[in-house]
Amino acid sequence: MSFSYYIAKRYLATKSKNSAINIITIIAGVGVFAGALALFIVLSGFAGLKEFSLSFSNEFDPDLKILPSSGKTIQIDSEQLGKIKQIEGVQAFSKIIEEQVLLSYNNKHTPAFIKSVDKNYLNVNPIENELIGGVWMHPLENQVVIGSLISKKLSLGIGGYNDALKVMVPQPGKGQVSDASDAFSSKSAVVIGVYSINEELNSKYVFAPYFFAEELLQLKKGEFSALELRLKAGVNEESVREELISMLGDDFIIKNRMQLNDKLYKMLNTENLAVYLIFTLVLIIALFNVGGAIVMAILDKQHNIRTLYYLGASAREIKRIFLLQGSLLTFVGGMLGLGLGIVIILLQLQFDLLMITTTLPYPVALKAENVFIVFATIMVLGIMATYMGATRISKVLA
Repeated sequence: MSFSYYIAKRYLATKSKNSAINIITIIAGVGVFAGALALFIVLSGFAGLKEFSLSFSNEFDPDLKILPSSGKTIQIDSEQLGKIKQIEGVQAFSKIIEEQVLLSYNNKHTPAFIKSVDKNYLNVNPIENELIGGVWMHPLENQVVIGSLISKKLSLGIGGYNDALKVMVPQPGKGQVSDASDAFSSKSAVVIGVYSINEELNSKYVFAPYFFAEELLQLKKGEFSALELRLKAGVNEESVREELISMLGDDFIIKNRMQLNDKLYKMLNTENLAVYLIFTLVLIIALFNVGGAIVMAILDKQHNIRTLYYLGASAREIKRIFLLQGSLLTFVGGMLGLGLGIVIILLQLQFDLLMITTTLPYPVALKAENVFIVFATIMVLGIMATYMGATRISKVLA
């Protein structure tokens, strides 16, 4: 055990004869403890909210999605589709036709997106688990599955054949249209199911069989909007992407789940960074108490400092004593705060102590990176505050 560390530990562990010094040290320690606890709980809360927000998109978005680099449609022949199926790591894929449409029922209208999917779609995305009524559509019938908010807007539930939903899209072509009925292509379908994922998706998508949009949009055979892929668990996504690029060329864009929701990811990451910076600013103010406690300890130990100096201890060694004292104070307070924070997060995960609604607990996530961020932030700021306080040594020895 080094000379400086031994004395620093003694100074931290023993009480001063001056009660004001003891109170200031306790306040500094409590400040470090509370700062570490608050920062860790807030970061864990935001990590939980991020996972909760992304869980909705994860239920809907594929692992990889192949899109056209230009235009609205792509063409991948059966030979290429066969090669994609043979790629190691690809579990399933589905052809998608997606287009903005106008829905009409009983003199009520609402815009939406039709998403026509082939029979393999449920292997890519088991969305039938999100149905709150009805069943999934038959791939060869004029049936659709709508979102709960679309159902509410149109006052349309799961109906019989007399309650057909009309799906309309603008007719392709140029020039002026004299008859409004000639401006749209339309096709009717029976609502066979209603899904509920989140507010945005519930008001956006109408699922239909693949042939439905193919006929409605008058597409050529083999023409579709995108190819959605589901990968096997544990597979290297980047290696699959590289194999697809080498196979398909540069005429396609391949996006993963994060890229498909880049705006959401950016928003969540920006919010997380903003909260971290705000709490770090509060932490800086709190950790000035550590620097103040070191200054007061130096003033209280002036006689001892001079004695050590006359006995042969260098100014650098004496300064190191108080640097270590402040670092130990920061370390102990930070570890206690982190420890209590981890316990609170574990209790929330296990027992749902804080509820948003009667059935929805407040989402939190225990992540090692948050532990590291909080510990590193506390220690760096604490050591900086301690260093500023320890510079007082030069004045005492002058």
